[in-house]
Amino acid sequence: MMVVSTYIGIYYNVVICIAFYYFFSSMTPVLPWAYCNNPWNTRDCASVLDASNLTNGSRPAALPSNLSHLLNHSLQRTSPSEEYWRLYVLKLSDDIGNFGEVRLPLLGCLGVSWVVVFLCLIRGVKSSGKVVYFTATFPYVVLTILFVRGVTLEGAFNGIMYYLTPQWDKILEAKVWGDAASQIFYSLGCAWGGLITMASYNKFHNNCYRDSVIISITNCATSVYAGFVIFSILGFMANHLGVDVSRVADHGPGLAFVAYPEALTLLPISPLWSLLFFFMLILLGLGTQFCLLETLVTAIVDEVGNEWILQKKTYVTLGVAVAGFLLGIPLTSQAGIYWLLLMDNYAASFSLVVISCIMCVAIMYIYGHRNYFQDIQMMLGFPPPLFFQICWRFVSPAIIFFILVFTVIQYQPITYNHYQYPGWAVAIGFLMALSSVLCIPLYAMFRLCRTDGDTLLQRLKNATKPSRDWGPALLEHRTGRYAPTIAPSPEDGFEVQPLHPDKAQIPIVGSNGSSRLQDSRI
Repeated sequence: MMVVSTYIGIYYNVVICIAFYYFFSSMTPVLPWAYCNNPWNTRDCASVLDASNLTNGSRPAALPSNLSHLLNHSLQRTSPSEEYWRLYVLKLSDDIGNFGEVRLPLLGCLGVSWVVVFLCLIRGVKSSGKVVYFTATFPYVVLTILFVRGVTLEGAFNGIMYYLTPQWDKILEAKVWGDAASQIFYSLGCAWGGLITMASYNKFHNNCYRDSVIISITNCATSVYAGFVIFSILGFMANHLGVDVSRVADHGPGLAFVAYPEALTLLPISPLWSLLFFFMLILLGLGTQFCLLETLVTAIVDEVGNEWILQKKTYVTLGVAVAGFLLGIPLTSQAGIYWLLLMDNYAASFSLVVISCIMCVAIMYIYGHRNYFQDIQMMLGFPPPLFFQICWRFVSPAIIFFILVFTVIQYQPITYNHYQYPGWAVAIGFLMALSSVLCIPLYAMFRLCRTDGDTLLQRLKNATKPSRDWGPALLEHRTGRYAPTIAPSPEDGFEVQPLHPDKAQIPIVGSNGSSRLQDSRI
């Protein structure tokens, strides 16, 4: 999980830095990607606006019929937003191996985004928890503003219907299931390590069952709500162009930095809407980045665990931020978007599915579902509902395994627009994916070699048993099967110590907005 969070933390802040760049570029009377009269535009550029109506805040003129015809029937025409993205922002090279120059504006924005992340995490979850109150709630305000504006536009209904109408033929495509799984893993943070990190700051008896239900429902509802916001404006753009919504809809960077920004140019006072949109993207990205960085820092601090590193956690945070900035520099080059998508498709997609599947199997069938259910009952005061027990034991592993097999069978090499990635780049992608997954069998073999036992079977049995000191971190919470029969002593190899003073009895605001008390870990 830490390896996955490292990969995601490197490239995710590059996405935030591009959002910063577009945010700063929107501070103009006329958006720079609205027209084709810029030095970087080519002869193939075709704007959805009439260049003669270049007045701030005015309603765009109707699209000439000949231009609409060209947009409908010529594959050579490109939008000004696409050329702005490809020829000006990225200055995209022709190959993933051709790095070209580092785009200094993007590099500066990358530095800004890492500085913001570091300052918000300078005091750990004590500071990030307060910032999350704003980064988690204000995007809803922006979404609502954009939603109200979007549904009042002509053609918005067509875009919403396109969004809500299922395409049943897609259900047999492995990529659809893989993208759906990745979306859930990304939005809920499954198999990243962030959930474990933030949960470790909870009270021991915190009702995590209630939290998980609320967060899951809220998360999916937010995704659906955001879809209305996006497709209402894309429907308006499609109506303006006289084309089908599928012609203007896109995914990935193409949606966030090409299709939607172009749609915003059709609105009156378009710079205002653009500022709101990219400010929302920045806040959403920062919320994720806080969790990623805190996961890495907490993992390092907890693993080392000595007095010095506990007191110098700020320096660890600074070191991780500086390392993330340096590793992100190649992604700001002219070939950076190729590498960003390579990491996104391999380092943080396939591996998440594998890790989550192994996690379900390991906890349910190696640690034991009865032990796990007893642990939950000890913390919550009641056993997990039967629905969750069935899902954890059977449904979730089966679905995840099905998605994994389906994805492998229908695997297709990565592409970006019309660019086909070379074999060596795909090989690097697979190595990144395996680098996190291989940690599991390699460490299992390491523990097997270090475990006592005369035979391999005996070693395996001993290696799959919890250690003697396994259980709640604080002695006061060791009840039931964790209750010591005699007073623990160091000579018995069993000693329970309270957590570091800085990590005990400190009220903390967690990422989901609830008050935390950092007093125990299990």
